[in-house]
Amino acid sequence: MGKVAVVGVVGRTNAGKSTLVNRLVGEKVSIVSPVEQTTRNTVRGIVADPRGQLVLLDTPGLHKAVGTLGKLLNRMARRSAAGTDITCVVFDAAQEPQLEDIGWMQRIAKEKPEKVVFVLNKADRAPFFETMYREAWEDARRKTEDGGEDIRRETLDEESSVSCLKSSSPVWVKCIATTEGGAKAVLDALFDFAEEGEKLFDDDIVTDYPRKLAIADSIREKYLAKMHQEVPHEMGILVKKIKEKSKSAVRPGLLPTTRPVWEVDVEVLVNRASQKPIVIGKGAETVKYVRKCAERELSDVFGVKVEMEIWVRVEPNWMKNERLLAEMGYLGELV
Repeated sequence: MGKVAVVGVVGRTNAGKSTLVNRLVGEKVSIVSPVEQTTRNTVRGIVADPRGQLVLLDTPGLHKAVGTLGKLLNRMARRSAAGTDITCVVFDAAQEPQLEDIGWMQRIAKEKPEKVVFVLNKADRAPFFETMYREAWEDARRKTEDGGEDIRRETLDEESSVSCLKSSSPVWVKCIATTEGGAKAVLDALFDFAEEGEKLFDDDIVTDYPRKLAIADSIREKYLAKMHQEVPHEMGILVKKIKEKSKSAVRPGLLPTTRPVWEVDVEVLVNRASQKPIVIGKGAETVKYVRKCAERELSDVFGVKVEMEIWVRVEPNWMKNERLLAEMGYLGELV
């Protein structure tokens, strides 16, 4: 027995949610990129700690929705916040509060979940807009005030301990998600909110994310790192097949051995014919780079040799095609 909680990690796109989840878990379970709208699925990361276990739901960032996919991502983000034990809202406090930040504050003020942590991320940056976020929260709270008592909390930094009373008033935590120990106060706040219960996962599990989605995320991340432009946002990654095999390996002076191999077939979907040569690259340079980097990363993650083939296909308006969206892992979110 120990403390257990399911935590919805939410906030606007590119606030640092995936970086924070990876830091808390201690391993990479979520795709990370400086480009907005990187995470497209809800990823579960599992924190094993002497105090107990936290299940973190890393969600797509809330953003101005365009088209079926955009609306779907926003719906997934909102649903992940509902039905969890703790709501953890991550703000990029190196920027002034944006419309999406205000939207989350208004939602919290209106629905009054019992356990809320507001994370002011990027506390090492200057300027740091902590005061503006606090003022924005007070404004959102006042607009939805129902006459209840306002219980304030102290701000926590990386070295702080946490003492939490149950109420709808959030704990404020300053955080540097990119550094070792920079998210300690977040972990402390979450565990202080957690309650005694049975573990939901074995201690050696860090994520239950489906492997097809993990493969697709790895490919998207490599494209985002390579291209630094809008085309990756208009790309869909469709893992068509994973064939598990064993291959013999012969080394001089040693007995032959076999090694598990995954042969992975992937389609990259683009909206326009003009995007296809960009995604492939001159002399297939870009697609070769992505394949090589993804194969290396996935081989390390899964402990098998990953051999990948990537094809690029023009599929106009794929982001509005519900069948394709379901194949990409959004099944069940299309109602």
